[in-house]
Amino acid sequence: MFDKKMLFVYNPKAGKAMIRNKLADILDVFTVGGYEVTTIPTQKHGDATDIVAAKAGDYDIVVCCGGDGTLCESVNGMIMSGTRTPIGYIPAGSTNDFAGTLAIPSDMIKAAEMIVNGKKFGCDVGMFNDAKFIYVAAFGVFSEVSYSTDQQIKNALGHSAYILSGGKSIINAQAQKMKVTSGDISVEGEFIYGMVSNSNQVGGFQGIMGDGVDLHDGEFEVTLIKDPKSPQELNKILVSLLERNLDNEMMYSFKTNDVIFECEDEVPWALDGEDGGAHKSVHISVIDNAVDIIVDSENTLIGVND
Repeated sequence: MFDKKMLFVYNPKAGKAMIRNKLADILDVFTVGGYEVTTIPTQKHGDATDIVAAKAGDYDIVVCCGGDGTLCESVNGMIMSGTRTPIGYIPAGSTNDFAGTLAIPSDMIKAAEMIVNGKKFGCDVGMFNDAKFIYVAAFGVFSEVSYSTDQQIKNALGHSAYILSGGKSIINAQAQKMKVTSGDISVEGEFIYGMVSNSNQVGGFQGIMGDGVDLHDGEFEVTLIKDPKSPQELNKILVSLLERNLDNEMMYSFKTNDVIFECEDEVPWALDGEDGGAHKSVHISVIDNAVDIIVDSENTLIGVND
């Protein structure tokens, strides 16, 4: 009856704990698809990493269910395992940015069906000092706004809501003195926001980086926003963000596979929407084509493998 083995790791507390009402149906999809499923619920932060690291090599596929943090933990565990078992992702968090970028259905049953019938996508992963992240490392004002703005407002107003919500916070934002170095690029200044990303959705907002984000090109997008010293400069920032013009006199925007941030004081960072700790020095690099994630067989993302 079963010709494949699946490790299914899920966070029972993710989002509104909706998986508890869907679990039997999800497992039924996998069973019909020919998988013998081993199911393990996580109990605390870091469990998915430990479970996947220890067990991934014994299975044909690893599926994680939870928010982007659960996916990040599972990817960390996969890399630690030294294997390249494909990863399926059933989004069940409050934001699910990376699922949106990969066009993974928000409906958990449809996401499970996609995993059974989908294809592998070779995806880049970011290194943040000794930690790893999937789609974004950020500091400053907009990183807080992204996860505090109500999702219904995001859905109704989209990109503009993100910018307008952030604009209200810029006035009281604490700028960080930083030196940012990447290859021949070296900039110093006071920045209210910085982001290293590999996603077209951050904090629930689509199209943050505009068009052309490639999850498989070995590079991440870097965005830095200067501290506005006048109402005119603040207006330039807001207009540029609304128009998605991220390369102008108030911002820096470039692509890289290696960047260093150096700061006089410890700066709090967020990794994939989770606490990344406070650091004076951060080295971010890209692990090219680090893991295989299952996406829809009709997905046109660059890097989808047959």
